[in-house]
Amino acid sequence: MYEHNRQPPLSRRFFIQRLMRHGAMAVAIIAVSLAFGVVGFHVTEHYSWLDSYLNAAMLLGGMGQVNPITTDSGKLFAGTYALYAGLVVIVIMGLMLAPMIHRVLHKYHWDVDGKA
Repeated sequence: MYEHNRQPPLSRRFFIQRLMRHGAMAVAIIAVSLAFGVVGFHVTEHYSWLDSYLNAAMLLGGMGQVNPITTDSGKLFAGTYALYAGLVVIVIMGLMLAPMIHRVLHKYHWDVDGKA
C-alpha cells in the first residue's frame, strides 16, 4: 500500500491523494457506524429516527447516552454500541495518522542516494 523504504517519498500531490483516500475511508466507516447505531436504537428502544440519530451520534462521538434506556434489549445494544464506538475512534485515528507517520518515518530513513 505504501512505498518501500528504498523508494523516494511520494510527491506532495500523491501524498494529498493518499490522505484524501484515507479520509474517504474514515467517513465511510463513520457513516456505516452511525447508520448501524440509528437503526439499533430505533429497533431496540423504539425511539424516533431523530432521537435514534442523536443517541447514536453522541455515543459515537464519545459524549454518552442522551435518552434513558428502558428495555433490556436496548441496554444490551447501547452497551455493545458504546464499546464498538470506542474502537471506531481508535481505528479512525490510526487510519488518519498512518500516512503522516509513514511519511515522517520514510523521509527520516530514506537516504539521498536511494540506499537505506
